[in-house]
Amino acid sequence: MPDRTTATKNAAKTAAKPTDNAAKKSSKKPADRTKVDTAGPKKSQPTPPFPEQHQPKPGSEQELKPRPRWRGEDYHDAGKLRGRRAVVTGGDSGIGRSVAYFYAREGADVLITCLPEERSDADEIREAIEALDRRCVVAEGDLATRSFCEEVVRTAVDELGGIDILVHNAAWQNRKQIEELSEEELDTTMKVNVYAYLRLCRAAVPHMKPGSSIIATGSVVGLRGSDELSDYGATKGAIHAITKSLSQEVLDKGIRVNAVAPGPVWTPLNPSDQGLTPEEVSGFGDETGSSPMERPAQPEELAPAYVFLASGADSSYITGVVLPVTGGRG
Repeated sequence: MPDRTTATKNAAKTAAKPTDNAAKKSSKKPADRTKVDTAGPKKSQPTPPFPEQHQPKPGSEQELKPRPRWRGEDYHDAGKLRGRRAVVTGGDSGIGRSVAYFYAREGADVLITCLPEERSDADEIREAIEALDRRCVVAEGDLATRSFCEEVVRTAVDELGGIDILVHNAAWQNRKQIEELSEEELDTTMKVNVYAYLRLCRAAVPHMKPGSSIIATGSVVGLRGSDELSDYGATKGAIHAITKSLSQEVLDKGIRVNAVAPGPVWTPLNPSDQGLTPEEVSGFGDETGSSPMERPAQPEELAPAYVFLASGADSSYITGVVLPVTGGRG
């Protein structure tokens, strides 16, 4: 497992303004694939078994087979976030990538974070957002550090002009028996998943105006628990509790705080989990008790929930909620 503390050097690069040709190209929305769903939800997305595979941390979206679906070609955007400025941690891949893309489709400019090792994934989604004629800023660094969390907020304010939506989605996870949990692993999991959430909120709230929204990625593991994920489950339970507490604290400031609790989702987090074998990755989402859907969700199936919670037109009376998107797993 690489030492994340070596990735503390911060860098933020603002995407160049698209050319006229790119702007013309961006006017083309994703193909309209609207159709009657004859497959049903269990078969409407890729199903296991997937190819056996394993990746080193932090994982690569480009090397994942099959590639996660994140564009939402059946999704109809409606300008719900026009003029908004969003920060999405872990926006280079997985759920974060899809959320950043959906936000851009809804009219928002976006800052995403990534580790230096994830830059190629980040550039891929940056280019996709630019093609929508929206701005995308990429900030490289380690969310386990206080300095980078604060730098993310400063960069968003400087480059985007403010923050209206904060999504803490980035996470660290490795399955292991409790007696195998090292101090280093415990420290990393807590800092990336929990400390970063609090540090980002602490830095962002003074810049957020009434109507702003904070959204965290929780987990079904924080609701139900899961063997070999004691430290990860603890962080997700903490995220749920922080969300409920913070929502009460900042309501008078006009800020709503909610969380999404996904079930199994097909992202680079899975093959890079050092506690999963290639065979287990192959069957991810179909293992006993995982999901009645008998498959993992695709990121594009989670992103609309984040749009819903960010949009005042849709969820102005919703705060302090942990929204489960678990494929039927209670």
